[in-house]
Formats: sequence, structure tokens, C-alpha cells
Amino acid sequence: MNPIRAYATAALLSCGISQAAETWTPLFDGKSIDSWVKRGGNASYAIENGEIVGTSTLNTGNTFLCTPRDYSDFVLEYEFKVDPKLNSGVQIRSQSFDKVTEIPWAGKTIKVPANRVHGYQIEIDPDPKRARWWSAGIFEEAARGWLYPGALGGDDKAFSQTGGEIFKQEGWNKVRVEAIGDHIRTSLNGEPRADIRDPRVASGFIGLQVHGIGNDKSKDGTQVRWRNLRIQEVEAPAANTLTDEEKSEGWTLLWDGKTTEGWRGAKLEAFPTGGWNIKDGVLSVNETGGAESAAGGDIITKKKYADFELKVDFRITPGANSGIKIFVDPELNKGEGSSIGPEFQILDDVRHPDAKLGKNGNRTIGSLYDLITAPKNKTVQPIGEWNYAHIIAKGNKVEFRLNGKTTVSFERGTDQWRELVAGSKYSVWPKFGELEKGHILLQDHGNHVSFRNIKLREL
Repeated sequence: MNPIRAYATAALLSCGISQAAETWTPLFDGKSIDSWVKRGGNASYAIENGEIVGTSTLNTGNTFLCTPRDYSDFVLEYEFKVDPKLNSGVQIRSQSFDKVTEIPWAGKTIKVPANRVHGYQIEIDPDPKRARWWSAGIFEEAARGWLYPGALGGDDKAFSQTGGEIFKQEGWNKVRVEAIGDHIRTSLNGEPRADIRDPRVASGFIGLQVHGIGNDKSKDGTQVRWRNLRIQEVEAPAANTLTDEEKSEGWTLLWDGKTTEGWRGAKLEAFPTGGWNIKDGVLSVNETGGAESAAGGDIITKKKYADFELKVDFRITPGANSGIKIFVDPELNKGEGSSIGPEFQILDDVRHPDAKLGKNGNRTIGSLYDLITAPKNKTVQPIGEWNYAHIIAKGNKVEFRLNGKTTVSFERGTDQWRELVAGSKYSVWPKFGELEKGHILLQDHGNHVSFRNIKLREL
């Protein structure tokens, strides 16, 4: 296995879903669903043997049995049993409005019809005919579609293979959902499944779906059952803090959210006196006209790092340019411009001209700047919302992830690497990017770009 994949997988499997100590609250008492709200189609819901039973009906749309109130940050557990011919799911943080709802996404606007349930759905996907075992994946109902596996991460084939191994076709399946802040992750029968970071919706109702079956008489009357539905409401961790789980996994804060401790100017002994500001737990580059490292200048960690995982939230403004560099040697470039090292590109691809320069888009957001192009179908949050960079470096192998999805993988020091460098703007720097250990850099490119939740663990 790729060492990077091994570390990421081991971390996920070792931690599982955190076991909170708070008291559980039943969502269903085993006797009544009178307080729940039925939305959408005309499928039926009843109670049998302390279970909620949803039954499909011909020629009606998706139907949802919804909690009477909204939930924001929580851990949810439930068990389900489903007919293999029927698709289903459990909505979380979902909504339904009496007017058309517009959702900006990937440069487009998704229009959700009035009174249509929409939001995150923890999928129940059991159909053996399609051999797609995506239960406990995350689908956004009536909006963006598949998020995991899909737009926000996950490999569909690997996800399906694992799902087929752990799904109980004839029995009860247990799901656990952790939705805290912008982080949502799931497990199925004790095995980790989906894991996304998405800031779009922070609160909404929980709903039990019976999927529409159209006029397919072979599916008429098929059922899905739920039992042992319970929830823990929790408090989302504050920005620039570590959870107990993160601490146990070896994560540290590279920035404390308040001071310049641990950082200095890339070409200075101290932190720049201008060009940067700290406010309300956010570290920002000031807007100074777009010149590279001409105001406060880049900042770097005082410490050098070799094998590590780095997580950074970043937010851009219209037309902005910045970057996160690794294995930086501040002694290489003492003149004008930015310090030298492999760069996770941060850019407004729509408005900044750099997106059209370089080769084949290798200066777009999520790319290894001027070297390797990020996929065109990458997920980028709208301007003004937080994106999530994740960089894993083990030995010479490096992986960049943007909002949970891998955009670039590369191996430093190989013939292929040196050929890439020779054809780039970095060809003038001997052994570019091949340091065994180096600083981490946040770039001042003269545009207003913000950072928070800068976390690292050494591998």
C-alpha cells in the first residue's frame, strides 16, 4: 500500500468514531410517531414491534418522516433493515422551505423546488443487482448529489467493495453519524465509512426516507425498518483548538489563533510588522494590490518538518492568490519574490489571470503550483466560505487534498520529478523540493486571504 494511504487509513481505523460520554436521548420511544412530520410523497409509516416501518407506494415521490425540530451538532445512532429492492436513507441537517431555494455550487446555481426536502442523506443503498454497496455514504438530497464517494472525497470502487463486505443483507445494520461543526463522518457496523468537511449547512431536521419507486410494481410494498434511534447533542469545538481525539492522535496547533508564536517572516528573524493581521481567531494577509511577497512578506514556521500531516482552513476573496508551501529553504531566494518550496496553490480560478498561465492549468487551486494540475472536477467552496487543505508528506511521497479529495500526488527526487521541475519556473533552483526537512510557509501575494485551524502531526 502507498505509505501515504496507509497512514491515512490507519489513522481513521484506529480512532473510529469518537465515543462521547454524554447522555443519549431517544428519537423514537418505540410507541408513537405522532410528533414526527411527514413531508414529500405518500409512502406510509407505521409502528411494528417497537420499530418504525416505512412502506413504498406506487407513483409517488420520495417520502420523509421528519423530526419536529432541528439539530446542529450531534452524534446519531440507529439500526436499519431494508428490502434489497428498496433504496432509502436518513436525512440530517435537512431543510424544506415554502419557496424555491437557490444553492450556489461549482459556478452554478442549484434550484430546489418549494416544499422539497433537501440536505445531507446518510444513504441506505442495498441493491445487489447493481453491486453498488454505498450504505452510510453521504448523498445530498435534491441538491449536489453524491458527496462521499463523490464530490467531497472517497473512491467509489473501494467504498463499494468495503460496503459489500460489511453490509448485512438479511439483518440489522447499525449506523453511527457524527456531525460536529463542518465535519461529518459515518460508520456502518463499526467500520468507518464517509468522512467529509463541508460548511454549507450547519443545522436542520432528521428524516427517515422511503425512496420513490415510480410505477415499478415489483417494488410495491417493499419496506425499510428503523429501531434504536438515539442522539447526543454536543458542542462543536472552537476554532484553533484540538479535540481530545486529535490530541491522542498526535496533532498539534501550528498557530494558536491569537499570537505569532512559532512563526517568523521568511526573510526576517521576527514576524512581519505589517502585511498580516490577527482578528477573531483568523490569520489574514492584507490586501495590498497583488504583488508577490512585497508587503509583509511570506511567513514560515520556526521549526522544520520532514514526515508530517498538515491541515489548514483557508478562505479567499474575489481574485485572490496565495499558497501553502512545504520543504521551504528560506536561504534559497534572498531577493524579491516568494521563498522557494513545493506549493499547494490557493487561487480564485475564475477571476485571477494566473489560472490561465503555466501549463494545462497547473496554477489553479489545489495544484502543485507550476508542476502538476489539479483535476477540473475538484470541489471548491464559494468565495467567502472556508476551504480545507490537507497535505500528507511521508518520505519523498506527498499528497495534496482539497476539501477531502486528492488533487495531486507526487514523489520528490525521482527522474519524473526532476523532469517536471526542469520544465517549470523552478528549473533555476538546484534540487528544488528535495530537502529532507524544511519549513512550512503561508504566502503573502498581496491579496486578502485568511487562515485558521492550522494543525500538524509528525509521522
